Amino acid sequence: MKQIDYPTQGTCSKMIHLEADDDRRITSLQVVGGCHGNLQGLSALIKGMPLNEARQRLQGIRCGVKSTSCPDQISRAIAL
Repeated sequence: MKQIDYPTQGTCSKMIHLEADDDRRITSLQVVGGCHGNLQGLSALIKGMPLNEARQRLQGIRCGVKSTSCPDQISRAIAL
């Protein structure tokens, strides 16, 4: 099992807690702060997804004029 605790940068969210099983599939995602409803939806959508697929899909997404977003920060956490 892989556990990642990642402090976010440049977003409203403050911390990402992500877990993946031995097959490298996401089993749990919790984001502290940010847009609660949107992040709950994102968590439900990527649960069971392979880490690499989630990273590729979320990488580079921006929030308004910011150079990053919560989804982009999740992709960065996965890349660790």
